[in-house]
Amino acid sequence: MNYKIALIKGDGIGPEVVGEAVKVMDAIGEKFGHTFEYTDILMGGCAIDEVGRSYPEGTAEKCRACDAVLLGAVGGPRWGHSTDPDKRPETALLSIRRDLGLYANLRPAALRPALAESCPLKNDKGIDLMIVRELTGGVYFGKRDRYQTEDRGEEASDLMAYSEKEIERIGRRGFELARLRGKKLASVDKANVLETSRLWRQVMHRLAEEYSDVEYEDVLVDNAAMQLVRDPGQFDVVVTENMFGDILSDEASMITGSIGLLPSASIGDAAPGLYEPIHGSAPDIAGQDKANPIAAILSVAMMFRYSFDLPAEARAIETAVDAVLNEGWRTADIAKPGDAVVGTLKMGELIRAKL
Repeated sequence: MNYKIALIKGDGIGPEVVGEAVKVMDAIGEKFGHTFEYTDILMGGCAIDEVGRSYPEGTAEKCRACDAVLLGAVGGPRWGHSTDPDKRPETALLSIRRDLGLYANLRPAALRPALAESCPLKNDKGIDLMIVRELTGGVYFGKRDRYQTEDRGEEASDLMAYSEKEIERIGRRGFELARLRGKKLASVDKANVLETSRLWRQVMHRLAEEYSDVEYEDVLVDNAAMQLVRDPGQFDVVVTENMFGDILSDEASMITGSIGLLPSASIGDAAPGLYEPIHGSAPDIAGQDKANPIAAILSVAMMFRYSFDLPAEARAIETAVDAVLNEGWRTADIAKPGDAVVGTLKMGELIRAKL
């Protein structure tokens, strides 16, 4: 099979980690008989520098012509102060999610066996959960306003809105994924306060009757944040709205010991899906061969699993990563005294050798 891959290398360490992920893809192609065509697409801070806007015209169309999108990282302090939305890298991320219909963000948080000691918690149950975050609705996409009041000075508002359709489609994603994993689903909301959450819970309860083989529970978001720290092993699949998911998925990532190891997938009802490491652009180490490429490489594994239905290829990558970590190889972000520390290029080479 031949697959067309859009590469958005982006800013900071993005080009370095995408470069290593592409080499792993090519190694998988040789091993399993696939070929890949790559299309470089400009987006983020580098696009602001080159064409004056973070999300150039035609970006979505170029991505739609491909089977999947691999994103490195976008943004950095040098572009963080503009009030012009076209000159903010975050605008590009929100725009591409909207334009490609990527309403479901899958964020696995798994503690890799070789890094168990890196977990900041007293943990004896293991951590292997998946957060399913609604990605194109809620307060991030709601109407924004800023206005003067007579007696309180300037005031701002952000509208949080969800429809039954939006809730049902992300809910179904969560239930279907739970069926493939541990058949256990926690739905996170704030139904004791928010009307959007009360609608969310109403729709999720209706779906729970349809998916009676999945163990279901409602969890208030503040309790969910506490439980992730107290006992993350109790969770399998967690589904929630956009802002809650943004916060909880970052919390979940850190209890595994390193944000540099975790991939993500953003998918919709049609191709292409978008795959990216959850770490940022880390401009302070860009170009120094210090970045950890594992999250980008594991994002490729998610691509094979969710976009191409190639689970053997995905497992091969994950097994290779674990084999390298089990031998004690580390990049600086996950290293402890006495560990064998390698750079971006060497870590990618070691993983490819295991393939």
